[in-house]
Amino acid sequence: MSASGAHGQTVDVADAVAAEEDLRALFGRSTALYGSFTGPDHVLEVANPAFFAVFGDEGARTGLALADVLPGVTGFLDLLGQVYRTGEASTDRDVRVVLGVGPEAREAFFDLTCEPRRDAAGDVVGVRVIGVETTQIKQSQRLMAEHRALLEQIARQAPLTEVLDGMVRCIEELAPQEVLVSVLLADPDGLHLRHGAAPSLPDFYNEAIDGIATGEGVGSCGTAAHRREPVIVTDIATDPFWDDFRHLAEQAGLGSCWSTPILARDGALLGTFAMYHRGPRVPQEVDLALIRVFAGTAALAIERHNNELARQAAEARAEAAREALAEAARVERELRADAERRADAAAELAAQMRTAAAVQAQAPRPDQCQLGGKAGCSAPAELKVADSWGDAAWGCSVHVEEVLIHVSSVFIAGEELGGLAAYLNR
Repeated sequence: MSASGAHGQTVDVADAVAAEEDLRALFGRSTALYGSFTGPDHVLEVANPAFFAVFGDEGARTGLALADVLPGVTGFLDLLGQVYRTGEASTDRDVRVVLGVGPEAREAFFDLTCEPRRDAAGDVVGVRVIGVETTQIKQSQRLMAEHRALLEQIARQAPLTEVLDGMVRCIEELAPQEVLVSVLLADPDGLHLRHGAAPSLPDFYNEAIDGIATGEGVGSCGTAAHRREPVIVTDIATDPFWDDFRHLAEQAGLGSCWSTPILARDGALLGTFAMYHRGPRVPQEVDLALIRVFAGTAALAIERHNNELARQAAEARAEAAREALAEAARVERELRADAERRADAAAELAAQMRTAAAVQAQAPRPDQCQLGGKAGCSAPAELKVADSWGDAAWGCSVHVEEVLIHVSSVFIAGEELGGLAAYLNR
């Protein structure tokens, strides 16, 4: 019985070793991560190249407890501890792990399956881990979700500042390393760039570059706008494009700047999209992908905004023209009505004057001046004066002159309705 037990135990150990070797062979060249840990401290015994590509070189990791070499893997350690204690396998998705330390640290996510490793007696002696990094998938999902939200903002015509600010913050959160994003908007003439959105850059820096000219050698953004192509400055401290702005960059703590022009569908300049880093840095593929996606999104937002402004301006001009035309028509109607009223009044007055003149012409000519007032005047009546109201009187030359000077709307009338001309030619 004991021999059989011993023989059975030997078989069990051999089977376990063979299974372990099979797993090593299976995952040896796989992109899936494979690692085998032993003991409650989870000392790494063996792992495949994909594991070391993510967590570090084999020499620095094998034989060390996971907590000592990866202090940021709290969630990972909890999973290993649970499986080690309970002896039950566990499968978890999107386990968060912080890889690296300090400025080089990055957030990563994994789908992990953890299985207990047992000895011949069936006791748990370690944990075997098989996993796949899902960081890019998770980032892509976040990117698509954020991008969809931005497109919805653009579709409902949210204010441009709101869209650009949200886009900038989204990029800064999605980027694998710290990045400060800026969007500058082109003037209609394309000769200057204005502040659009840059919530993480210092205010003094945004104010200083607001209104910079587009041109060769005018920083990364001015040059990109001028060339209509991306400009990658990996080290601001040494690049001649930054000669005039280097002091600003130093004050703001900026080490590199990659700028991409934002172009309309017809090729017109809409602005620039820039990514800053604290130190010298060369863009990675993920950076370039973010630039391509969000430069296009910014172009859509800015072009939609400009089109809306143009539509509003056209409607305002059309409304102003309609109001001006209506006002001109109103004034024309008033002038026409006034002219008609004046014509009617003039015709009525002329008729009254003709009637009055006819009546006056029939009145006999007095012998003496009628214009001497209460004192009277014994001078002969020589001239006849009349006014627009139909009143008339005869007077001497002296009193007629006084009347013409002091009384409004008085004229010399003729008995034949000829007026002053008749009088002068009598």
